[in-house]
Amino acid sequence: MNNIHTLPAEVIHRITAGEVIDSLAAVVRELAENSIDAGATRLTIQVYPELWRIQVADNGRGMDLANLQQAASAYSTSKITNSEDLWRITSLGFRGEALHSIAQLADLEILSRSAESGWQVTYNHQGKVTKAEAAAIAPGTIITASNIFEEWLPRRAALPPVSQQLKQIQALIGNLALCHPQVQWQVWNNEKPWFNINAVPSARQTLPQILPRVRVEDLRQIVLNISDITEVADHLGTSQIELLLGLPDRCHRHRADWVKVAVNGRMVTAPELEQAIMSGMMRTLPRDRYPVCFLHIYLPPAQIDWNRHPAKSEIYLHRMDFWQEQIKRSIEQILRLSSSEELLIPTKVAQLLTAAEQPGGYQVPQREVTDGGWQNSLELKAVGQLLNTYIVAEHPTGLWLVEQHIAHERVLYEEIVNAWQLQDLETPLLLADLSEKQVDRLQKLNLEIDIFGAGMWAIRRVPQPLLNRLDLAAAIIELSHGNDLTAAQVAVACRCAIRNGTTLSLPEMQNLLNQWQNTRNPRTCPHGRPIYLSFPESALSRSFRRHWVIGKSHGI
Repeated sequence: MNNIHTLPAEVIHRITAGEVIDSLAAVVRELAENSIDAGATRLTIQVYPELWRIQVADNGRGMDLANLQQAASAYSTSKITNSEDLWRITSLGFRGEALHSIAQLADLEILSRSAESGWQVTYNHQGKVTKAEAAAIAPGTIITASNIFEEWLPRRAALPPVSQQLKQIQALIGNLALCHPQVQWQVWNNEKPWFNINAVPSARQTLPQILPRVRVEDLRQIVLNISDITEVADHLGTSQIELLLGLPDRCHRHRADWVKVAVNGRMVTAPELEQAIMSGMMRTLPRDRYPVCFLHIYLPPAQIDWNRHPAKSEIYLHRMDFWQEQIKRSIEQILRLSSSEELLIPTKVAQLLTAAEQPGGYQVPQREVTDGGWQNSLELKAVGQLLNTYIVAEHPTGLWLVEQHIAHERVLYEEIVNAWQLQDLETPLLLADLSEKQVDRLQKLNLEIDIFGAGMWAIRRVPQPLLNRLDLAAAIIELSHGNDLTAAQVAVACRCAIRNGTTLSLPEMQNLLNQWQNTRNPRTCPHGRPIYLSFPESALSRSFRRHWVIGKSHGI
């Protein structure tokens, strides 16, 4: 372990000044980050909001007496040494402000053990040691900050209510757990268990512990190694993107509160990257719904400037346009139907199937499952049509139902977006009683509209897919109520798609299935509706009691 030391003056002057402790959550953040930097794999956090007390215990490397005597001094850190180190930051903490700031605002006590002996040290508000004595403690560190803001009562009074502060702490720990899924978190509130987050292999298993309504099978995770992109490999080295995305046909949010970005183990505010995520998910979610997404970028420290905000939550990231493009490509890859596609059963159906299952001697063989899902090729074979609305398809893993209208709508929408064309009408289309706003919207779509007598308008150019439709007038009226080009493209695709109730032949169904599977975003239509429903063969076998022993089923 590096020794704690005071930073030289030239480094202090280059670090952005500012208070890092402005709430109980900030105390938890700084102490937890120090624990992770110390290699901890287990943290126990005790919160006493009414007593204004926080305690964080870890199983990290710990500190010896020499380091403990220096730990709470101003600008004292073991993580950087000189100005050049500001461009080689690989730890969560580095300023040397946290413990000193906490000592200024609270009664600070540290118990720590790095070798055979442990020590208990208390500090005054200047960060100087007032008491140090040997103590029996397991390897690791326990830091207690008591009477926080006691001598800064105006600041304490200005803080949000306790309930809101607890929400901030819970959100903070959730963010840290996503960034560091290998860490076990045990959190207590006033001596009572509050919540746990188990250590797991990846953020894909962490997120459902934070959002209970989200299941692991609702999520897809992709890892993109930038070193595989030859044109930037030399510049960005071993950079990597990890993208965890909730499938749009399975989970989404009423607010954009779960579009999260982390860089090198720390959650950050990055509007440009968040916008790239939102753009990549455009027209895959229902109206006024937002994705569940966690983006984690790992890149060389020299590519980041952390010295933007005392809380280290805002950064300068070089080559922003490159990262935005990689995010969009990763989203597109996740949204495709793949050979490892997991099957989705509605919750109520799954509950019925589970209730129907009884222990038996015969077990249906299960196909191999990995973290990515079912290991089978995606081979959909049309076998029939249900209610002239749903295509019944056979998949190696079971049965799929695909709604024909919205599957075709997805196909047409992507074709229209790729090649949006307007075509002149041989005979202008006449419309009456259009409002000024409707005319303005049609003009913005370049439909070439002009006055044709009192209260009449002539439309001389229309989107190519609408050219020979009998309902052309109704289609143009619909476009006049839209907001932009994207809305117009969705409306055209919806109007031109195969209608439910239309009888299809097997070749027509198979052709539609083939086209739909090859779209960029086959999970949902442009309005955000799920296109398909799948039933694994194992669920079907339970429904038909195929696990029963044959003799028992005959009453033998």
